[in-house]
Parts: sequence; C-alpha cells; structure tokens
Amino acid sequence: MQGSHRTLKLLTALLVLLIVGLIGGALHLQKNSDALWQIISEKCVPNMAASGKPAPCQQVNTAQGYVTLKDLNGPLQYLLMPIEKITGMESPIILNPATPNLFADAWQQRVLLAQKRGAPIADSALSLAINAQYGRTQNQLHIHISCLRPDVRQQLDTLAPRLNAQWQNETLLKHRYWVRTLSTAELAQQSAFIRLADEVPNARREMGKYGMALAQLPDGRLALLALERNWLKLNRGSAEELQDHQCRIL
Repeated sequence: MQGSHRTLKLLTALLVLLIVGLIGGALHLQKNSDALWQIISEKCVPNMAASGKPAPCQQVNTAQGYVTLKDLNGPLQYLLMPIEKITGMESPIILNPATPNLFADAWQQRVLLAQKRGAPIADSALSLAINAQYGRTQNQLHIHISCLRPDVRQQLDTLAPRLNAQWQNETLLKHRYWVRTLSTAELAQQSAFIRLADEVPNARREMGKYGMALAQLPDGRLALLALERNWLKLNRGSAEELQDHQCRIL
C-alpha cells in the first residue's frame, strides 16, 4: 500500500509539473516576448537621440541607464527598464556592480504614479515587483511600479514588528517569501539583486528562479521580498502577485 501511495504522489507531482510547464510555455508564446525591448531600442532611445523626446517612454535617462514607460495594464502602473539589453533575473549582468541600481531607481520613480493621478499617493500604497524567469512574458528586465494589494498591505503591517535586517521566511498569499528590512540609504548603497545573491543561500546560482518585491513598512523601513519558484505549489516566482494594478488601495 505504501508503495502504491508513493507512486500516486509521484505521478501527481509529475502531472502538476507538466501542466505548469504547458501553462508557462503558453504564456511565453502568446505574446511577442521582445516587445518591450523593441520599444526601448527602436523607439524610445532613437527618438530621444533624434528629437529630445522619449515617446512612447516617459523618460530616457541615459546617465542612469534606464527608461520608464506607462504600462497598458492599470491606470497608474509604470515600468522601469534598463537601456541595455538585460533579459531578466537570470542574467549575470544584474550581479555586475557596474550595472545601474535599478531597484533604487524604480523606487525613486514612484512619483510617476502621483503625477499621473494628479494627487499625492502615500508610499504605503506603493510597491515594486519583478518576476522570475518563467513567471514573466517579456524578455527585457522590467520592474513594475504599481500599487500594493490592500490585503498584502495588512499582512505586512502585521508582520512589521518582527521583521529585521536578517532574511526570514514569511507567508504572503499562501506563498513562502524571504523577507528582510532595508533603509532607503541601504537600498541606494547596494543593488537589491546583489544583496539577494550574497545573502540568501544558493540564490546566486539560481537567480532566475526568484521574483522580488519592495514595499514600505509602517515605521518607514522598506521590506525587500524574494519569492522562489516552486512548480509543485503552482508558484512561478511572480512577485507581481503582491500588486494591484487597479489601485484599489487608493
């Protein structure tokens, strides 16, 4: 009986992996995975060089090496992307200290949402997210600057008293996240990608398995979160799940 039970569990796990793989493949095939890179390299950067106008991007910051673009999904969501071709979390380029500190840049650019809304937005309502290699549809690194889900806001408020500068496991939306706190200065001092690679066991070898997010805690500290892909739990490493692009928190 025990042998049959183990066999059934193994077959179930294999079936789950197959289904998730097919879903992931379908997501990648349904869209042009280079669409964002084409916008950057064929429109925003050339337009900025030719006329000083970055359209369709909001900004082309050649000094800092990034562009910002209004996302079509949601009234306020923006994307921050490198000017350089960087596919995503799996790229070794993100662990090069010379690469722009994109997470810090994205947090600075959260002001775009208030400008678009035409009214101030509290930092407690905002968040950043980047998805893992197989939790995304585009092969140009892009950080989502968007609103935080109201229920995630409540969870982080509850967790805040026990969070500190050491990575610890916490459950958000039924997924296990690595979470640690940062000051704004610490975010600016070191790339969040390098921090993950240096501080979370085995992360450096498999960066493509991780999604990451950032949100503010009630006392002003920042919470840096990392979500490791787990096919058996139907978790593709999409940290964007913490966000609400319809901004119901406002």
